Amino acid sequence: MKLLVFAHVPPPLHGQSQMVKYLVDGFRADPSLGIEVFHVDARLSDDLGDVGSARGGKLPRLLGYCARAIWFRVRHGADTLYYVPTPPKRTPLYRDWIVMALLRPWFRKVVFHWHGVGLGTWLETDARPWERWITQRLLGGVALSIVLSRFSQTDAEKLHPRTVAIVGNGVEDPCAEFLTTLAPQRACRLARRSTEGGDVEVLFMALCTRDKGVFDAVETVTIANRLAADVTPCLRFHLVVAGTFPDPELQDEFSRRIARTDAVGRVRQIGFLSGAAKAEAFRAADVFLFPSYYATEGQPLGVAEAMAYGLPVVTTLWRAIPEMLPPGRPGIVEPRRPDLAAAALLEVARSEDGLHHREAFESRFKLSVHLASLAGAIKHLAAN
Repeated sequence: MKLLVFAHVPPPLHGQSQMVKYLVDGFRADPSLGIEVFHVDARLSDDLGDVGSARGGKLPRLLGYCARAIWFRVRHGADTLYYVPTPPKRTPLYRDWIVMALLRPWFRKVVFHWHGVGLGTWLETDARPWERWITQRLLGGVALSIVLSRFSQTDAEKLHPRTVAIVGNGVEDPCAEFLTTLAPQRACRLARRSTEGGDVEVLFMALCTRDKGVFDAVETVTIANRLAADVTPCLRFHLVVAGTFPDPELQDEFSRRIARTDAVGRVRQIGFLSGAAKAEAFRAADVFLFPSYYATEGQPLGVAEAMAYGLPVVTTLWRAIPEMLPPGRPGIVEPRRPDLAAAALLEVARSEDGLHHREAFESRFKLSVHLASLAGAIKHLAAN
């Protein structure tokens, strides 16, 4: 099967671009998956702050990418188009109109991979009538919509795809030696916290925006420290914030917040991490904190990575995030409730060694599992 992937890979680095890279590299590296990939790296933004913006020069680049896609179709016979549609944002939606108007007539089948959610609901509730009509005409009725979770399925179905497949994200296993190295360490840390108390390192790793939960993470840790002061043995929570801020004003506001008395000495901001530094941050942490209420949250890779390192997770009952976690474990609370997250943080720090989270990662979010499921869903089109 010949697949034309029309989507960008890092840079800029974010969850969607990383997943596209996994797809392109993974399908090319494993011929047994049965898909030959032709890739148009349709990058329109140079950094995260530019993603989704309207800026001069983007349209000519987009038209050039479309011409290259058509060339792959004619020259190599790649007749199935893979595309990642936008979440509900007008400028990227208008871009999708242009791409679909130019490319759909050339391709026999179209595959949408929905990494963001909310477009279908937005069309029904907030879009102008003419926007709804154009979107249904140009993006409606594709051969296959791939969604990340059951939560995402209903939204994608509002554009009436002929088939919907649920395929969870996946990441490379960064801790293949978990059972022999990190698991015993986490068990020892938990035993010490339960009997002696002490320091608990809490990791927040994501784009540092308000709705991804960076400010709520600070409030959660400060409240948790107040709660822990009344419990024996006493725990002391320290928050490590890893990630970039999208604008200087937000970063300045965050710096002022963590300079207040209740956060001084308890919150460290260390910026964007990659490679060995990122791995060390996950290994050193005791709990992963992700109090997101981001409107188009799909299936955040940071949560999957934390689970790979056997980190217990405190997060929100938001979008598809609860579907990622092992059932029956504590740590899922209502969004925008740092008080509830703080109580959950205290419970998780005293009771969870992360083993269930690691098991969930191995069964559902390893990259090999993801690529096999993704290839199976796409190849099913060739048989129909």
